[in-house]
Order: sequence, then structure tokens, then C-alpha cells
Amino acid sequence: MKLKRLLVSISIVIISTCFSMAQVTAPSLIGRTGGESFTLEQLKDSALQNNIAMRKGRLQVAAAKEQRKEAFTKYFPSISGTGMTFRANKEMAEMTIDPQEMLTPEMKAALGELAPMMAQILPPEVLAGLGSPMTMAMMKKGTIAGVNAVQPVFAGGQIILGNKLARLGEDVSHLQLQLSEKDVEAQVEHYYWQLVSMQQKLRTLDSVDKMLGSIQHDVETAVKAGVALGNDLLQVQLRQNDISSQRLKLSNGQALIRMLLAQVCGLSVTPEIMIPDMSNDISQELAPLALRRGAGGETIEAPLSYLPEYQLLEKSVEAAKLQRKMEVAKNLPTLAVGAGYNYHNLLENDRHFGMVFAALNVPITDWWGGAHAIRRKRFEEQTAREQLIDNAQQLQIRVQSTSNDVAEAQSQLALAQKSVEQATENLRIQRNTYRAGTSTMSDLLQAQLLLQQAQDQKTDAFVALQNARFAYRQATGVNE
Repeated sequence: MKLKRLLVSISIVIISTCFSMAQVTAPSLIGRTGGESFTLEQLKDSALQNNIAMRKGRLQVAAAKEQRKEAFTKYFPSISGTGMTFRANKEMAEMTIDPQEMLTPEMKAALGELAPMMAQILPPEVLAGLGSPMTMAMMKKGTIAGVNAVQPVFAGGQIILGNKLARLGEDVSHLQLQLSEKDVEAQVEHYYWQLVSMQQKLRTLDSVDKMLGSIQHDVETAVKAGVALGNDLLQVQLRQNDISSQRLKLSNGQALIRMLLAQVCGLSVTPEIMIPDMSNDISQELAPLALRRGAGGETIEAPLSYLPEYQLLEKSVEAAKLQRKMEVAKNLPTLAVGAGYNYHNLLENDRHFGMVFAALNVPITDWWGGAHAIRRKRFEEQTAREQLIDNAQQLQIRVQSTSNDVAEAQSQLALAQKSVEQATENLRIQRNTYRAGTSTMSDLLQAQLLLQQAQDQKTDAFVALQNARFAYRQATGVNE
């Protein structure tokens, strides 16, 4: 009985171990790297959330928002408290009083008449002191404290302009974040379609390898029958070795692109991707571009106002204008009012008092250098306006260029599709003629190579069209 139980336990352990090993060694359904399978949109969402540039951009937006709030506090009074206590090695104020210097001749004559009377009333030492100099000293130690509030009444517009500049800085940080989004999306698109191209070319190699296997079987049969030369079989094997070399290069490149894509998207594992349909039906890919239209139905060829690049240029002009006004404001008079409550005991007794005050500051000599600074800011403002015009023209050229690129890529894809059809028919004919003995193995393998090249060209044309469409969307803000 005990032996039976032992055998059952051992069997259970062996079955569990085998099941675990099967789970470990079984191929993953979600990709060879064990990573999750992603679509292009999922990769973009991950990149926009986790990319380092996006995280930095969001921190810059938060910092700009705090700077705007900081500038708003300048509208309110500034309250400050001061306090100081001190002790010196001797009194800080000292003066000597000589009574003889303070008396006029008439006063001296009157005191001479009163001298007998004062001699009878005052002690001799007091009488002696009245005629000699006296020394007074004060403020050897003390405490000073106070609280003051100052409200700016007029600062030449610096506070208002400072708040406008802070709000402008926040708007700029949002636009820069949008540009970071576009850059990150462009990186994801670039790596994604590179990976699509490599995976599609690997599929092409698989079909080529399968085709070569079929040709090899036919050649081996023909060689055994004595109707074909052994050299034909060698040519097929050499071609198979070339396919293996190509597959190795593509696999290594694919692994590297996955790592780059994972870094851009902030993923902890290298992602597998879902391959889009690249069948022979390419009518959707050759559809005309969608154009942005106005309220009246008119076509807007260059909707620059929708682009963050153009909006940043406008903000730079606005910032230069505000900075010129700020330079003017620095040279205007400033007026502030305030109130405070203070305490000191410098005269050996506590003294409390409140006060109100007004302060007016009028710059005089500052206008000498300030006039040059204002002119410099005016030149910088004009430079920003010229830059806006120049870059706006470049943006319009980019719109036209990307539109042309899409049209060209569509034509290339249509040509590549036609080349695949022609190469397929050529391979069919060459295979039939080889079987009939009217063509050589070199001709057949050349036809197979032409088909592979045509299929790779179609893949490249398809990927180039996707990149061109994305560049057009980014250049115009148009969603096709």
C-alpha cells in the first residue's frame, strides 16, 4: 500500500514537471521576444506618456505655470519684517558741551552778579562744573524692529508687462510640448515602418525559400532521371544560402529596431507589432489626399495658423514686442506707498511708533543708456517679424513639398505593384520553359530574383508612402 502511494506521488511530480517544462518551452502566442503585441497607435500612446522628452516637456509646462502664478503676486503689497540688536564696545554717539562757549557777554555779566548768591546755594564742586566742558555719550547697545508693507502704485507698467510675459511663457511651453509630441510621433512612425519593412521582407524570404525548396525538389528529381545537370542543383543551393544570409541580417536589424522602439516608447520589453495588410489591393493607399477646407468650402492650401511651429513664431514676435515695452517701462518713474510699525530702544527707553510713507523714484541719467536699449529692443522686434515672414514661407514650401512626396510615393507604389505582377508572370513562364528544357537554371533563378526584388520594392514603396502621408499630416495638420 505504501509503495503504491509512493509510485502515485512520483507520477504526479513527473507529470507536473513535464507540464511546467512544456509551458516554458512552448512558443509564445504574443511574439518571439515574449513582449506584448502593439499597434502603431498603441505605440504612439505609450511614447506620448513615457518618452523622456514628453516627461521633460510636461515638467517645463508645470514650471511655466508656476512662473505665471509668481508674476501675479507682484500685484499685491510686499510685506517685510526687520529686526536687529547690537552691542558696541563704546557709545556710537558722543558730544561735548562747553558752557562758556554758549554764554554771551551779557549772560556772563549777569552770572557774575549772581555768583555770590549761587555760592551760598550750590556746593563748590557744582559751581566748578558749570564753567568746565561736559561730555555726553549714547547708543552703546540697542534693539531695532519693524514691519513694513509697500504697495506699488505705478511702476511704468513693469508688473503688467511681466504678467503678460509670464502668460506668454506658459503658452510657449504648451506649444513646445506639442512640438515634442510631433517629434516623438515621428520617431515612432520611423521605427515602426522600418520594422514593418523588415518583417515584410522576412515574409518575402519565407515565400522565396519555399519556392526554392520546390525548385530544388524538381531539380533533384530531374538529376536522378538524368535530364538535368548537377550544376543546376548547386545553383539552387547557393541561392538558398544567400537567402539565409539575408534572413540573418534582417533578423539582427529587426532586433535592434525593436530595442530603439522600446526606448522611444518607454517600454520595459522589446515590442512585437501588428503588421498592416499589404495585399495586392492598394486602392486605399492610392486614394487622393484629404484637404482642409474653410467655412465656405474653399481649399486652404497652407493652414499655417494650425501649426505649433507657426504659433511659436507668432509668440516670439509678441515676446519681442513686450520686451521692448518692458525696456521703456524700466526708464519711467515709479511710485509706491506704504505703512509700517517700528520699535527701538536706542535712547535707553522703549519707543513704538507707526508711519505711512510714499516713495517716488525718477530715473534721470538712466535715460542716456535706456534710449539705446529701447532702440536695440525695437531692432530685435523687427528681426522677429522678419523671421516670422521667412519661416512662414518655408512652412508653405514644406506643405507643397510633402504633398508632392505623397503623390510621388503613390505613383511609385502603383509601379511597384505592376512590377510584381510582371515579375510573377515572368517567373511562371521561366519555370514552365525550364521544365520543358528550353531555358536554363540561371534564367529561372534570375526570374525568381527579379520577383523578390519587385516584392521588396513594393514593400519599400508602401513604407515610403506611409512616411510621406505622415509627413504631410504633420506639415499641414490635416488628418486624412
